[in-house]
Amino acid sequence: MTDLMGADGVARCMWGNSTPDYADYHDKEWGVPLHGEDVLYERLTLESFQSGLSWLTILRKREAFRKAFKQFKPAKVARFGDADVERLLQDAWIVRNRAKILAAITNARAIAALDEPLDELLWSFAPASHPRPRTMSDVPAVTDDSKAMAKELKKRGFAFLGPTTCYALMQATGMVDDHVEGCFRAV
Repeated sequence: MTDLMGADGVARCMWGNSTPDYADYHDKEWGVPLHGEDVLYERLTLESFQSGLSWLTILRKREAFRKAFKQFKPAKVARFGDADVERLLQDAWIVRNRAKILAAITNARAIAALDEPLDELLWSFAPASHPRPRTMSDVPAVTDDSKAMAKELKKRGFAFLGPTTCYALMQATGMVDDHVEGCFRAV
């Protein structure tokens, strides 16, 4: 599949060849199984902030997001109040969207209220098997599993996490492997 070949001679999913930032993210992170409350909260938050924007925008602001959201420690973010919201709305280094900022705080509080670890809850929606997509056009935006995840998260008090965002989270954290055939990461 020559259309997967990057300028560096590495065959990867086409989107991974568009910028060096994407290539690095594709090669080292996207689709790698991820576990742990802080890192999953980070991805959940960043995927929420990405909604309606380019992932590249979020990727390039990730370090600023980490600083703004206390390294994505849910217990710390759950204590954010009105002054923190105003501080974040003034922070030009992150995406300044009130609804998304409030959702990040709401989601940190929802994590604190869980009766099971966030890791177990999210990974419970990972499918037992997932067919390897032949091309990017075979990659879904939503699945029954992501719809179920979104519904359960909403029931548990999470915000700004619809089925499409949940599927992107599943891809990013390795719950599903959507590296296309021919990509060097497709195992």
